[in-house]
Amino acid sequence: MHIRQLLTHYPHAAATGVPDWMLGYYKRYAISFYNGQTDTDTHVCWFQSRNFTIDLRLPKVCEQLPAKPWAAYSREELQVLADYEGWEAPCEWRDELLSWQNDTSHQLHNRWQEPAQLRRIGNCMIEFSPSGAYVEDWRLQVSAPGPLVGLRLIHERECETGHVRHRGGGLILCGDYAALVLGRANPIAAPSPNYLRELADQYVGNAEQLSALFGAETSVARGDLNEGYEIFLSTRPGRAGESLLPLDGFAWRAETGQLVQRLSVDGVLCERVFDVDTVEPLCDFNQSTPTSPESERWYQQETQTLTRYTRVVQ
Repeated sequence: MHIRQLLTHYPHAAATGVPDWMLGYYKRYAISFYNGQTDTDTHVCWFQSRNFTIDLRLPKVCEQLPAKPWAAYSREELQVLADYEGWEAPCEWRDELLSWQNDTSHQLHNRWQEPAQLRRIGNCMIEFSPSGAYVEDWRLQVSAPGPLVGLRLIHERECETGHVRHRGGGLILCGDYAALVLGRANPIAAPSPNYLRELADQYVGNAEQLSALFGAETSVARGDLNEGYEIFLSTRPGRAGESLLPLDGFAWRAETGQLVQRLSVDGVLCERVFDVDTVEPLCDFNQSTPTSPESERWYQQETQTLTRYTRVVQ
């Protein structure tokens, strides 16, 4: 079954979850810290389904690593890769706070432990940390109205051998954009916040160990349901320009209520099993938000100066 058929024949909107204004793909414009420092260069992507989030954080493209055999990466390059961030986590919106737990992540420790105080006006969503440590400015990316699909990955398993390649993760399709997270085959316990860097340093030149250590993936793509989605940012070197995933091969597993996808990965037939968060044929990723009639009149009255230099910031 192609995902278009899933949307047509098996729509399943989540009964609960985040407000509609939070849904879709956001790119971070800036983060400002309590000490007056601001970062506008890190590539940060936020994909929001009804009840879970996918997040990707990478350095400038010119500082990202090229694809190489694992044993060919230098100690310095592996330290760069050890600072990539990408994760999927269930979330809860309560008392005007969004919180996350039990993430599937490239990192071995949680770098962002605070819940988020969120407010959105227009395409700008502002996130305050309750402690006052930072504030983030997020911009909803322009997308035509389209599907919202949120699937949480249970595992990816080789059909013939039963070997598990990935545990945990998720897939979000939202209009013109999509994101995929694949967790490591086996979790790694982290006794210290720097443990990923420490292990990368220990495994220099060891292809087998590095492949397992960096076995998680978070990728972000653009496209549509007809042509597919092409990756433009990823924690996995060399994935940019590739297809995110095939959009067919899906089937319902009636006995568990889960969605199963069969696909070829590196020439091996595999099966991905997903729990369904939401399957919505049409979601309006509107760039504007409501305001009062008085505010609209004020805006029109003062538009000559208010819109003197306005533009859509992405």
